[in-house]
Amino acid sequence: MSDAVDRVRNAAREIPLVRDHARTWRDNRYVYPVISRRAGGLSIGINLSPSKACNFHCVYCQVNRRCTPVAEKVDSGSPIGELNAMLDWVVSGQVWQDPHFAGVPKDLRRLNDIAFSGDGEPTLCRDFPNLVRLAGDARDLHRLKDVKIIVITNATRLHTQAFQRALPLLRDRNGEVWAKLDAGSAEHFTRVHRGSVPFKAVLANIESLAQVMPVVIQSCFFRLDGEGPSETEIELYIARLRHILEVGGRLKFVQVYSIARSPAEPSISALPDEELDAIAGHVRHALEDVPVATYYGADVQPQQPDSGQ
Repeated sequence: MSDAVDRVRNAAREIPLVRDHARTWRDNRYVYPVISRRAGGLSIGINLSPSKACNFHCVYCQVNRRCTPVAEKVDSGSPIGELNAMLDWVVSGQVWQDPHFAGVPKDLRRLNDIAFSGDGEPTLCRDFPNLVRLAGDARDLHRLKDVKIIVITNATRLHTQAFQRALPLLRDRNGEVWAKLDAGSAEHFTRVHRGSVPFKAVLANIESLAQVMPVVIQSCFFRLDGEGPSETEIELYIARLRHILEVGGRLKFVQVYSIARSPAEPSISALPDEELDAIAGHVRHALEDVPVATYYGADVQPQQPDSGQ
């Protein structure tokens, strides 16, 4: 990944659209457009968790989960209908005439991907494989063969039959899996993600997938109660990445980043640029053949509790 691309992507953090990153768009319930610093352009998100259902409760997440979310059944026709309308709007160029996107720099005026992400874990959706297929069909219908289909996941369900049915569809449609790995130790993993899935299960899922297709690793580092990750924790984290390679896995690249939007937890703050650079430098030194991209954080205030909570 070139220095020029890194500069463009990090410059994007100063754009209000990037720091806002709302997962709503007008009358849509599922599909939303965002300028993504990690995509280096426009990303069309598909939020399969508008109810905010997730099997993690990450301390750095910007989604407020103080109220217990209730999972809902997603009718595949609704998000795909919204996606086709969104792609029509983007392909026509009208997106850049909209006041919301008119100020986006030319370097970022490109459609990079259709991303399954949103307010929770997308692979929890029962119709996930069919939605991946339909999203790929929509991409092809609009003659966007270079646009990626991306799944942003906490890697807890990569072993399930549902995900395994979606996997060949992703591979055939220029797909990528962006898997979360924010920890090197089980203790830090549990403290950060606050879920019931064991750390070793997440690691096994990533290792297995990386043996089938190259995986993008997403790693968020931050200050928790004023302290960043310890040197030991970073060494263990790098050891996890190294082990993925040692068992025959492939890493497309590693994203090292910090928070750029308001976290729901008041104990979380962005890691300073120089500390993030140091972590990325350690990863590059240890894994010379794996590209590492750094995305700096921003000084943002934690969310205020909702008045009704």
